[in-house]
Amino acid sequence: MKNLSVVSEFILLGIPHTEGLETVLLVLFLSFYIFTLMGNLLILLAIVSSTRLHKPMYFFLGKLSIFDIFFPSVSSPKMLCYLSGNSRAISYAGCASQLFFYHFLGCTECFLYTVMAYDRFVAICHPLRYIIIMSHRACVILAMGTSFFGCIQATFLTTLTFQLPYCGPNEVDYYFCDIPVMLKLACADTSAPEMVGFISVGLMPLSCFLLILTSYSRIIFSILQIHSAEGRRRAFSTCSAHLTAILLFYMPVVLIYLRPTPSPWLDATVQILNNLVTPMLNPLIYSLRNKEVKSSLRRVLHQLGFLPEQL
Repeated sequence: MKNLSVVSEFILLGIPHTEGLETVLLVLFLSFYIFTLMGNLLILLAIVSSTRLHKPMYFFLGKLSIFDIFFPSVSSPKMLCYLSGNSRAISYAGCASQLFFYHFLGCTECFLYTVMAYDRFVAICHPLRYIIIMSHRACVILAMGTSFFGCIQATFLTTLTFQLPYCGPNEVDYYFCDIPVMLKLACADTSAPEMVGFISVGLMPLSCFLLILTSYSRIIFSILQIHSAEGRRRAFSTCSAHLTAILLFYMPVVLIYLRPTPSPWLDATVQILNNLVTPMLNPLIYSLRNKEVKSSLRRVLHQLGFLPEQL
């Protein structure tokens, strides 16, 4: 495909209406970013180091932790860089890479949440066949499939955005390169790409959400059939963390991409929630509701010297 662009770099203007707050935002976002990296690394260490957590559920949680490390790393380093007073310029290739990896990691997480819901469905609705259905081979195929389809979706969206000519203004009224703000800078009619992008970005998470909803409808029905109150409590406890994480993930997606009239300031606020806060909260959500993860985390923290021996 021929590249008609004459723009060699873009200028990231940052979060709208935050002039003069650079130092405050730098400290705040740097704290979020550090806690996100530390929390997800600890979860990953806990899963890898504990043989009790070498199960399908924790295999997918480990992959989620890896993606929660990389997802905020797409936009945060550059944002922290210009908040500290450095250049706001980003190359054409850097901008395209930002958009690709943002949607690759985001779409993969979306598919991963769907796979995790399926895992919980099999564990609760078909417990006797769980080991057979969720075999090591099946888990690897599902994990690779989430990345494969995430890559296809991201490649399509990036090509759709950067096939357009960028020959005039180069100031991106946002803190990173994303589809809605980039289409505004194109020197061509963007009505068709906007419509195709809207359908693509909307259809994929909607399909995943409907599959998750179907899985959890069956799960809730099965849980209600459990006669033991303790059994019902344990089943709900296992699923509640995943449901909380799903809501935190999908709400920003709906607010950013599926509203008819975008608001730059609201979009930036919600996207920061999605980019930094949700990945930071996921380790807390999954560890606080899971005794096995908490026990493994204590062991890891003790080995690292952060907890006394009696814990």
